[in-house]
Amino acid sequence: MSKAFTRDDAPEEPLVAPRPPLPDGVPNYVTPRGMRLLRDEMADLERRSRALDDASSGEDDVRRQRSVLAQRMSELAARITSAQLVAPAGRDASKVRFGTRVTVRDAESGDERVVRIVGVDEADPGASRIAFTAPLARAVMGLEVGDVAIVETPGGEDEVEVVTIDSPPDDEEGDAQP
Repeated sequence: MSKAFTRDDAPEEPLVAPRPPLPDGVPNYVTPRGMRLLRDEMADLERRSRALDDASSGEDDVRRQRSVLAQRMSELAARITSAQLVAPAGRDASKVRFGTRVTVRDAESGDERVVRIVGVDEADPGASRIAFTAPLARAVMGLEVGDVAIVETPGGEDEVEVVTIDSPPDDEEGDAQP
């Protein structure tokens, strides 16, 4: 390929994950940690946008990257504006609620799983944080220890029992694992 078609001096393409969709009519609930993450992400995008002012690449590249960042910042600003901060439920761990950490046991296999129910933007299944819109979260919300729920999955229905419920600190940064 000709050197004319490559750019060694081009700044990195702004890699910004798209916002996960929020179902129509569903409020944008966030935990205190989730709100902090959204604001931190906005600050990072603003820094990246300012860094483009110092870019040494062609004007078209900078303009395109600014456009991508502006779109992402606009989407994020809308998410922050629509966010409804849900304070911890007075540390009441008698029922599964938004923000709580819950242990469920699969009725068939006996395997246990610990998850924290969080906002859509904060969800990270790899870190055991699931969105309140996820099938498991919807199935167990409002239940108490010992209650059983049916979870709709792509493979059919799974039955899970609520084993423990915990209200972790507002600023919990780690996994939902105890």
